[in-house]
Amino acid sequence: MLIDYAEEPGLSADDFLGLAQRVWPGDYSREPAQAALGTTINITARLDGTLVGCVRILTDGYFFGTIPEILVIPEHQGRGIGRALMERAWERSPTGLFFGAQPGNEGFFEKLGYTRSMAAYARPRPRPKPPGASTGE
Repeated sequence: MLIDYAEEPGLSADDFLGLAQRVWPGDYSREPAQAALGTTINITARLDGTLVGCVRILTDGYFFGTIPEILVIPEHQGRGIGRALMERAWERSPTGLFFGAQPGNEGFFEKLGYTRSMAAYARPRPRPKPPGASTGE
């Protein structure tokens, strides 16, 4: 199994959302997803051209960098793809990296040398509806 890793500034929302649906099924909208992908450094893992993993880096280029997502499709998890993506993210990021881990995934990041550094707080909002979408009312 030869995985091709690359930085993809023009990563398509269709490819990314296909991956996201396999890992975090949800109600995603293509246009806002494409806009979001345009604001991040996207490092991908492809097997025979098919996207099997991706890590996104959101950074201001100087003070702050974070990982909004690292995704690997379930059937390819445990094969070192996530580790390779995180190593490439660390090498590529112009800053240190701060991010939160989904509960239960902390051990993955600790094995990569990341340490718990502070409490994280969140106040989630629902994803905005695309223009013209039904509000269900």
